[in-house]
Amino acid sequence: MEALTPNDFDAPLEHTIRAAILCMIMSESSNYPRKRALERIAREKVLYARQPGGDISVCVIYPNTYRLGMANLGFQAVFHIFESAPSVAADRAFLPDADERDSFRAGGERLVSFERGRPLSDFDILAFSISFETDYLNVLSVLRMAGIPARRADRAGRNFPLIIAGGSAVFLNPEPIADFIDLFLIGEGEEMVPEFIERWHATRGSPTQLRDLATVAGAYLPDFYTPVYDDAGRLATVKYSGPGTAQVNRRLLRDLNRFTTSSLILTEESVFGDMFLVEASRGCQWGCRFCAAGFMYRPIRYRAPEMLIAEAERGLGERKVIGLVGAEMASVPGVAEIASAVVDRGGRLSPSSLKADCISPALASALARGGNQSVTVAPEAGSERMRKVINKNLTEAEILHAAEMMLGEGVGNLKFYFMIGLPEERDEDVLAIADLVAKVLERARARRTRIGSVTVSLNPFVPKPWTPFQWDPMQDARSIKRKVAMLRQRLARLGQVELDAESPREAYFQTMVSRGDRRVSGILERLETAGCDSAGPIWHELTKIHREVEAGENSSLPDPDFFVTRHYVHDELLPWDFIDHHIFKWFLLAERKKAHHEHQSPPCDVERCTVCGSC
Repeated sequence: MEALTPNDFDAPLEHTIRAAILCMIMSESSNYPRKRALERIAREKVLYARQPGGDISVCVIYPNTYRLGMANLGFQAVFHIFESAPSVAADRAFLPDADERDSFRAGGERLVSFERGRPLSDFDILAFSISFETDYLNVLSVLRMAGIPARRADRAGRNFPLIIAGGSAVFLNPEPIADFIDLFLIGEGEEMVPEFIERWHATRGSPTQLRDLATVAGAYLPDFYTPVYDDAGRLATVKYSGPGTAQVNRRLLRDLNRFTTSSLILTEESVFGDMFLVEASRGCQWGCRFCAAGFMYRPIRYRAPEMLIAEAERGLGERKVIGLVGAEMASVPGVAEIASAVVDRGGRLSPSSLKADCISPALASALARGGNQSVTVAPEAGSERMRKVINKNLTEAEILHAAEMMLGEGVGNLKFYFMIGLPEERDEDVLAIADLVAKVLERARARRTRIGSVTVSLNPFVPKPWTPFQWDPMQDARSIKRKVAMLRQRLARLGQVELDAESPREAYFQTMVSRGDRRVSGILERLETAGCDSAGPIWHELTKIHREVEAGENSSLPDPDFFVTRHYVHDELLPWDFIDHHIFKWFLLAERKKAHHEHQSPPCDVERCTVCGSC
């Protein structure tokens, strides 16, 4: 019996299946995690007809909790790709909720698949879908809870599932978990995953199957690569023992209109449970120098407005709010028409983020008509100087005009995204955040425009691979805390402004796994063994490792600071350099030099420009 039902089942059959699930729930009353999973299944709504399944068993795993995984379009999309293959019987799995983990850590239970309750060790393939580098630690937790050795070498020849991984995190840098994963799929999955399934089916039972799977374009087999480090601890070379070239070409879907990417399984328990999500674009034309999405997904690709409107109309049959997903939504062709079409059909469009100078009066009006009470704008930096450094292509006048327009249309609450600790930043740039918010409030009050809450969301800068700032370190936590305190004091004078500042401790860990090499795997094992599953314990353990290394008490692990607070030399070999994102490294370095001189670059022109190498 399939645990989930397609949307077009007739009512009696759906009632029968849900009654069967209820019986299963009652029978699992002593197994709390399984009971919770069955209750969640009963509340889900599947928007496509499911396939009966074939003889290749695949469990697609989101290495975080259910409510986060089911809000992730990438996870839903790759699960659907696997499940749609006639040869595959697909299931899902998630990191257990916090209140369930003690029973797994005590060794009394084994993690099973979400739908069928099957031990993860019984599957042919475990496919991790990883969107965020910080979930690398959870990959180890999932494997431990499933009773599967984390290290690839410890699984060799022992009849465990093939463990693969994909997702945006591994596009950038898979090396921190390369010792744990058998095979990575680097790039977008719509074409690559079916090729992988076909190759698996054709080579099943072959002693050379893994090597054969590595011939799929975009596949990365870590066993073929051996990193070598110099006396300073930097990556000196990577020895390659596989066929052909060592370069791995990141896969790219040229025409997004060939596929829809939108909500496939709805549940109110997900973090966007009230929304039907629709992906509008991949990449971003603006080239902000800190932003991974703007470089890793080049060239920018949009879906046709008529296709997005059709998906939104379908979604309005399920939810009243359509979440438009992408790096920046105000630049999407026809976005004002899309917003109006949603509103005209009784819904509301909720865009993920808006670039201030691209918000048109028509878009502002449509968002307000739909009942949007809050809009998010991302200036990223407070001063004009810093916005030139990061290549934001956004002036203070444009920010103020956008805020004024949104408030004037009746959108009462504003949220501003800013970053702190950016390269080339000075204290006055941080204080300029408060000055900019003050001007927004002054203009609103002068025009007697109603304004509700203003939220300043502040995130420490995390250097990302494949960006012009990949060589730059993260600022130390003490400096960031000082700047946050300075800004908090200035904002407190304004009234009605809430500061939501991310902890530099979380950013420290994120930077380590973003810029780390294979030696980070040992640190991840140490953290997982110590039971670190939140920012505080992770920071405490990383601090202990740093002190041990400094004191000469630990020669088996690298100093986390080596990856976080060290300025990478411009000509050094970087852990992720073997991936070909079709972006010239010299172009990224040229953009870094422009940042130092406060020079901006124009937005991408995919029709005529070939400078960066992606077009």
